[in-house]
Amino acid sequence: MANEINLEKAKEVLDSGLEEAKELIQDPSKITDLLAQVEEKIKEVPVIGTGLANVPTMISLVKSYITKEYDAVSPKVIVSGVSALLYLVKKKDLIPDNIPILGQADDIAVIGVAMKVIEPELNAYKEWKESQA
Repeated sequence: MANEINLEKAKEVLDSGLEEAKELIQDPSKITDLLAQVEEKIKEVPVIGTGLANVPTMISLVKSYITKEYDAVSPKVIVSGVSALLYLVKKKDLIPDNIPILGQADDIAVIGVAMKVIEPELNAYKEWKESQA
């Protein structure tokens, strides 16, 4: 039951950031700043685990979309991903990050919900990226 509540809250948080995310993807300098903040933030997380392990790929996908290097992705996916990334860097968490382990649980829940939404397109992006190497 507690897990359902966390996922429900995480979905609400993700949805609450959609409008801000839509605005952000219109400004490449702001999105670049956000992505840099996220990269710094995930360095602070003691154990990335499976929930946050795909954050670097999500960052890469957003960068590739913004630079128009990769456009075979739904704008909804980009907005959902940016909304989750916004949550990671915002100071207002469901559980404060300074609480060891529990402080990252809400971050992982929000990213987990975002990953479920964008997983197929994230996988397609990974395949495309590998084919470019």
